[in-house]
Amino acid sequence: MADHNELGKIGEKLAAELLRSKGYKIVARNYFYDKAEIDIIAKKDALMVCVEVKTRNSDFFGDPQSFVTPGKIKQMVKAMNFYLIENDIQLETRFDIIAVLKNNTTEQVMHYEDAFYFF
Repeated sequence: MADHNELGKIGEKLAAELLRSKGYKIVARNYFYDKAEIDIIAKKDALMVCVEVKTRNSDFFGDPQSFVTPGKIKQMVKAMNFYLIENDIQLETRFDIIAVLKNNTTEQVMHYEDAFYFF
């Protein structure tokens, strides 16, 4: 497996641990619909949370969360909508980003709630 794939898996594991520590229940990981993937789907109280995890080993080219593109957002919304319909879930949904910076000297996990909005 390529190093970047392994780093991504480590980032998703750290993100799931952070969410659990904050009282979230992980209901799905790596959910695919069409060409879209949602890294983590979680639930807390009466709220469903769609989480994109961005992991980098350096912030030299920018913060990890800055790499979530408008196209990725559109795909996440489409996939989450399908997940909610498929599972007959009628709860409010929020879209978060968890940015992970992980290398030999640094392990930083930042949770950005309501990372983007739709009108």
